[in-house]
Order: sequence, then C-alpha cells, then structure tokens
Amino acid sequence: MSTINLDHLFKPKSVAVIGASNRPHSVGQVIMRNLLAGGFDGPIMPVNPRSQSIGGVLAYPDVESLPVVPELAVICVPPQAVIPTMECLSAKGCMAAIVLTAGLGAEQYDETRSIKQAMLDIAARNKMRLLGPNCLGLMVPGIGLNASFSHQSIGSGKIAFVSQSGALCTAVLDWAAARGIGFSHFISLGECDDVDFGDVIDYLGSDPNTRAIMLYIESIQERRGFISAARAASRNKPILCIKSGRFAEGAAAAASHTGALAGADDVFDAAIKRAGVLRVYTVTEMFSAAETLSRMRPFRGDKLGIITNGGGIGVLAVDALIERHGQLAKLEDSTIDALSSVLPSTWSHANPVDIIGDAPGERYAKSIDAVLKDPNIDSLLVMHAPTAITDPVEVAQGVINAIKDSRKNILTNWVGEATVAKARNLFYAAGIPTYRTPENAVAAFQHMVNYRKLQEVLMETPPSVPQDFTPETDKARQIIHTAIHSGRDMLTEPEAKAVLECYGINTVKTVAAESVDDAVETANAIGYPVALKILSDDISHKSDVGGVVLNIDSDEELRAAGNKMLRTVKQKFPNARVRGFTVQEMIKRAGARELIVGMTTDPIFGPVILFGHGGVEVEVVRDRAMALPPLNMKLARELVEGTRIYNLLRGYRDVPPVNLEQLYVTLVRLSQLVVHLGEVLELDMNPLLIDQTGVIALDARIKVTPKVVSDDQRLAIHPYPRHLKQELILDDGTKYLLRPIKPEDEPKHYEFMSKLTPEDIHFRFFGSVRELPHSEMARQTQLDYDRDMAFLAIVPNGPEEGEIHGIVQVVIDPNNEHAEYAIMVRSDIKGRGLGRVLMEKMIEYCRQKGTETFIGQVLPDNRRMLTLCEKLGFSRKYLADEEVFEVTLPLQRDVA
Repeated sequence: MSTINLDHLFKPKSVAVIGASNRPHSVGQVIMRNLLAGGFDGPIMPVNPRSQSIGGVLAYPDVESLPVVPELAVICVPPQAVIPTMECLSAKGCMAAIVLTAGLGAEQYDETRSIKQAMLDIAARNKMRLLGPNCLGLMVPGIGLNASFSHQSIGSGKIAFVSQSGALCTAVLDWAAARGIGFSHFISLGECDDVDFGDVIDYLGSDPNTRAIMLYIESIQERRGFISAARAASRNKPILCIKSGRFAEGAAAAASHTGALAGADDVFDAAIKRAGVLRVYTVTEMFSAAETLSRMRPFRGDKLGIITNGGGIGVLAVDALIERHGQLAKLEDSTIDALSSVLPSTWSHANPVDIIGDAPGERYAKSIDAVLKDPNIDSLLVMHAPTAITDPVEVAQGVINAIKDSRKNILTNWVGEATVAKARNLFYAAGIPTYRTPENAVAAFQHMVNYRKLQEVLMETPPSVPQDFTPETDKARQIIHTAIHSGRDMLTEPEAKAVLECYGINTVKTVAAESVDDAVETANAIGYPVALKILSDDISHKSDVGGVVLNIDSDEELRAAGNKMLRTVKQKFPNARVRGFTVQEMIKRAGARELIVGMTTDPIFGPVILFGHGGVEVEVVRDRAMALPPLNMKLARELVEGTRIYNLLRGYRDVPPVNLEQLYVTLVRLSQLVVHLGEVLELDMNPLLIDQTGVIALDARIKVTPKVVSDDQRLAIHPYPRHLKQELILDDGTKYLLRPIKPEDEPKHYEFMSKLTPEDIHFRFFGSVRELPHSEMARQTQLDYDRDMAFLAIVPNGPEEGEIHGIVQVVIDPNNEHAEYAIMVRSDIKGRGLGRVLMEKMIEYCRQKGTETFIGQVLPDNRRMLTLCEKLGFSRKYLADEEVFEVTLPLQRDVA
C-alpha cells in the first residue's frame, strides 16, 4: 500500500483515543496524558462510555458521538472490543489508526478468521492505515504529537527512529533525553500487519524534516517493498539499521554446500547492502551513530585528524580507525610549522597531534585553528583525558569557541565519567557530537564514511559483459521439466552440467553410466585419465562416502574403484538409491584454485548467489560472500572482493593472477540462470576451477521444484525487463530497437547528451546544462524497475549502430498514482514520429502497470511537445508561478 493515507497517521489534524481512561497507569490514561502534554493543537477526543471527562477533556460515549471525523484514532481496548471499534471508525470515515492492543492473532473472531485478520479486512475496505498492533505508538515532536504510552517525551530533531521493539524504543528515549537529542519521528511498528518498514521509509525518505533514518529490525515481511523504498531513500539521506536474531540454526539440513553456508543473517546483509543501508551491530554503535547523525554537517571526505592531550588515548583512536579501514590524515609541513609555533617542543609533530597533558583551553583552541586549516583534514576528533592541572569544563569551552565557525565536522571524546560530565553537557548544549570512548567516536565517524562510500559504490557505472551471449533458456527448462516429470527434485550431474552449458558456463565433460561395465566403456570413449563419481539422488555430498575417485588411468583401476564405491555406499547408506556412476574427463591445471559458486533460496529474500573458497573443506573454511540477483559485472566484482580468497586470486609474489574477468562473467551468467529459471531452488558448482585460462565447473548439483511463482513473488529485486524490448520501423523506414535502459548504458547516454542542441537541453531541463554529473546520470540509468522506467530508441545497425536517438523516462510515485514523464529526441531526428512512438510506448507501459495518471511539465515555447500531447489526448493547464504547462493524461478511464 506504501504511503497512501500515511499523512493521516503522521500529520493528523485531530485525534480520538478509543479506550481513554482516568485509571492511573493504564494505557488509556498514559496515552491521554502524553497527547495533552505534547502540545498537539488539534482536537483530542477521548472515547469512554463510563466517564464524562478524561484528563479534564470532554469524553464521548462512543465513536458515533464524536463531533468530527478523527484523522487518527488510537485504539487501546481489549481484544474483544477491537472489531466493533474498527467497524465504527470505518463507518465514521477515519483513515488511520494506531492499534496498541496485543494478542489479536491468537483469538478467533469467527470460524475462519482471527481478530487480527478481521481487523485488517475492515481496514482494507476504505484504505484505512493501521500502525501495529502490539506497538508503543508514535511521536512526531514537530507537530506536538505524542500518541504513545511512552514514559519519556522527546524534543524535535532531524533523525527518524523506527523500531519493531517497544522495549528498545523506551531505552533509546532515555538515552536521547539525557543528551538533548531530538527526533523528527519516533515510530513503534509493532507487528507490522499493515504499515511496515517499506511504507515508513518511503514516507520519511521524502520528508524534508528528516535528515537520517534509523531502523531496529527483528524481521522483514515485505522484502521487495523494503529494498525498493530503502534504495530510493538512501540516495538522499543516510539509513542505518540494527537487526536482532543474527544467528540461526538449521542450515545443516540443506541439500547443497551453498544452502549450508548461506545463513539468514548473511542474506540480510547482502540485501541491505544492495539497498544502500548501513548496518550497525550493537546498541552502543547505534547510539554513537545517532549522536553523529543528529549533530554532523555534510561529509567532505574520509581523512581524520586527531588532537589529544594524552598519547595513549590518541593511539587507541588510531588503532580503532585502522581496524575499521579508516584514513588517518597526514599533516602538511605548513601545519606542523604552525603547531610548533604554539605548542611545547615536546609535542608529537604528527597526527595524532599530542598537545601534552597540561594543555588548557587556549592551547586546544590554537591547535584546532591550525589543524582545521590543513586541506588534508576532512574531519577532526578532539580528545581530552582529565588531569589534576586542567579543568575539563574550561577546555571544553575553549574547544566550543574555537570551532564555532568551522565548516568541517568536529567530534569530541572527553574520557571518563563524573569528572567530565559537565564538559559533556556543554557539548550536548552546543550541538557538538561527543562520545565516552575513543572507539565509539571513531566508530561513529567511520559509519558516516562507510555510508558515503556505499553510495559511491552503488552509483558506480558497471562495465558491459565482454562477451555477447544469448542463453538457451528453453533447452535448460526442458531438461529441468524432464526431471520433474519423472518425480525427481535433484538433477543428475550430467543434467545439471547441461543446464549450466545452456547459460555459457564451462563444465567438464561428464557422462552417466548405469554399471561398472558401462563406466569402463564410457571412460574409453572419453579417454583416460578420468574421474568416477557415484550417481544417487539420495547422496548430497559424494566425497563423504568415498563416492569420488580421481586420476583413474586404466580399465582395471576403474573397475576396482567402482566396485569399492558400491560396497562403501551399501555399508554407509544402505537405503540410498544408486543409479550408477558418472564418468568425467580428468582436468589437470597446476596451480588452479578451487572455488564454490552457487545459489540458494532464502525464505524471506528469495534467490541469493554465493561465492567463496571451494573444495571439500568449503564448510570448514567458510570463506564466502553473498549477493542478491540480478548481478552485473560490477556487482559480480564486489561479490568476489568480499572474500578472503580474492587476495589469492589477484596473484602474489611469483603466482600469477587468475582470469578474474571470466569469473565475473560466470557469475553474471549464473545470475541470468537464476532470474530466468524459477524452478531452480539450489545450485552448486563445487569445485569451480579457476586459473589464468579461465573457469570450469568440475562438479554441479541443482535442486528443482515444480512450484514456480512469479518473479514479483520470487525475486527481491526487479530484474531487467527484457520482455519489454521491441523492434519498430518508422513511417520513413527507419529501424529502431526500443528497450529499457540499463546501468551499462551510462556512456551511451553521455554520448547522446553531447549531440543534443542547446534548445533540446533547455526543453528537457528548463535551463542550460553543460553536462550532467555522474551522480545524476547514475540516477537516470540505474533504475528500480519496480518504480521507474526509461525506454531508449537505439539504432540497431549501420554507421550509427548502438547510438541512442531518443529516450523517454518516467518516475512513478510509491502509490502508483502518478507517472511523471520526460522525453528527449535528437534534433536531427525530430519530425519522423520517434517522439510519438516513445510516448505511446511509455503510456501503454504505465497503463498496464495500473498507474492512474500520466503527467509532465512543458515549457510554453516547446510547441512541438504541446502539439504532440494534444494529439495524444492530454489536458493542460498553465502554472503561472512556474511558467510551465502541466499536461495530464488519465490512464485508467476506459477500464470498466
């Protein structure tokens, strides 16, 4: 549902409390007390049939008696009263409710539904939004709204805090109050039965009063909405999260090594990284990050300067910085000279700047002035350890005065407790981030550096896949369906390798044999040496039962190995159904590395791709990284770089590097397989051998299912919509390929922009633009296909093959109500009908998606565009303030 009617929840003009009470310490009494104390200036209407007033406010006996329709209702009644209350609110026209009541899923309303489900059914009838149930409520200090039963009020600020845990909410409130930190929104989601993380992130992402978003997550229910919303919001403001339940058992039952290695928390990490969300792992880290988010200026860079009155604490800060892969700034010679003129001769003459233990506020101030002028310093950490000859408060005041006009970020760390408490309070009052330990200060700084780097990585332009390749999807699917129709959920090794070959993944020649004699005949056909493996659907890991023998050089060796294999399996797995053997060509590559590449299906996030150190020791070494499909070359590279074995693959000393590009191509092709073949549940290539010449899969396993769901249900990230490609011929015979844009198109997009006339640019951007920065071009080419779309008109052949002649794009709001378009066609192409074709293509796409309205803004002198809109049926109105025409086309008016 996304942000529909969320304004009624977060910006209500009136509030009703159903179950308000005068009974001390009851939920209804605390809710009323908090609402009245918060300063909310709209009507607050308590509902209680047994009281004439609640907290000095006139009470109403029931919802029907309310004098106005409440924009927000707070429901704090027993479970049995929730449904009658919801029915009355729905009939009244209320559009949002906070349900504090717990236990609704455990009690039945009728024979087929729980109270919870009946409540959700009522809300769905008129799009009423529900926060909860079983939540603490919410606070929006900027409008004086405290619709919670929290013990602590909060001030207004720029951070939004969203949590599934009410207990953590109360802890954060205590911590924030002690430090004078405020919030734009403080939201307890409870059980997330309607309003969930994705909805709230979408809302807060466009809220101008929210500068950063912090999440406490116990579980994700709607993964695609969460990733989509987080990806959009994190481009504009930091999102940090902490997740509980990091360790889970049960992976040992997986049918593949990939399934055993892919823990739920690893998959969550892969998901939030793809969404641009920065993860913290402890409550302490979260508090430190909140301190930074609430006080910091925009980041300029990642190099940190340190000033301290104690060498020991300075070293601790450096250790923490290096451990987190941070950058310690190097002082310029001019800075060292400036510091030498104001500091004792025994100062450190380097960063950290140790200004000696007896440093008063004045010495700190002079040191800060010199260091902040150094262009190598992006941010500064000022540290102080209390001594008998200095006053921590006087030093703190000196620091505050010295940094008053600085545009660089300043962090402070006054080490200790009681002795430095007053000094910390000065920093709180001055809005300067302050931390109790060097490690906390450095961690908070590095979180912001990591967020910035994460966004840079996400916007990096991926290279194109070097080999042009079309997979044999139908052939692969036929192999899978043959196995499914025979009642199997595991492909044989030859079948699995045949599926991989359909996607251009190199595998070793492997042939099935029903008996030892057949295996001998097959080995002679392949040529010795060969490898022999047991073939059984019931044996997941063949090496564990002696089911793999390598380097067989003769018929005699093969017969002996095969017969021994059968005896061993009969002893260890007497119930295993043995179908025979596989015989494969023996690959010998001196110095090659064994990798594992595979996929498994997570119950929440769906398919996930795994890469790591392979071989029989794979589950012992546990060196792996994960990523959600779809992958491109850039994402494949990042996946590989997330492992320890990557450093070996790059080469060292006299060991040459392996063919990493071929490895990235293999991962991209595996990603294509995963996206195209929904029947695949688990897949292993272990080992995948790699050296300078390339990669080859020596073993492969694929587990399949007949229960194929749609991509929307299966994949957490919308794959490239290849089905929208279209070839077209204009009336003058000009041929084009129309297709959705890809991240790899950024260089082509720049080339297209370079060939536009100043008038083209003016009509598109309403002004002169010399060249779009990479960050903006990345936004236009790296789309979330769930929300946005852009179609390119590309020349398919001839002298201009591959060039873009036109582009149309839309940004669709989270509720799918409006699609705002923009279009550009090269001036020398205009007049041939390409613009109309592009517009019609996008209009039809949005109509099929269910978007309600297609809109745009057109300059008055862009007569060609205004004429086209008129022919396509748009209405228009002139916006005098903006000096543009707004053109509008309803898309669903003909739908019955």
